[in-house]
Amino acid sequence: MAEIKGLHHNAYRCRDSEETRKFYEEFLGLTLVGSLEIGETKTGRQTAVLHTFYQMADGSCLAFFEAPDQPFDFKEQHDFDLHIALEVDAETLDAMFEKGKDEGIETRGVADHGFVHSIYFRDPNGYVIELTAKTPDHDTFLDPDTNNARGILDQWQTAKAS
Repeated sequence: MAEIKGLHHNAYRCRDSEETRKFYEEFLGLTLVGSLEIGETKTGRQTAVLHTFYQMADGSCLAFFEAPDQPFDFKEQHDFDLHIALEVDAETLDAMFEKGKDEGIETRGVADHGFVHSIYFRDPNGYVIELTAKTPDHDTFLDPDTNNARGILDQWQTAKAS
């Protein structure tokens, strides 16, 4: 069986590619590394779509599709429905919290989740962006050999069924 190497990109819809670029490149500091204009789908339908890619330090990307001719229900997402969590160090977390407040961007946090500390922004498309810094307990928390992850899931499923 082939091994999944990692995340290449995660793609989302955007209202406007330039306002999205300003948030991801100018505010968050991710570099716009690619833009692909799509004029025809693989099924031969004519379209007008722009696909943009913003690269993170590990080489993976967040990507966006601006597709004005395809209806999409943009709404402010609830954290539990959809959020994008990006890892930073503790100093960056503090600096970005202040930067968000200073620039008038909706900024929430700092939330202590035990294994990470997180702050939250809302991007121009309504998506919640979480910046998260690992705590010393991070690796222990995410160790399936000791954290009973499967047991907790099984208990959840049993409780739902009854």
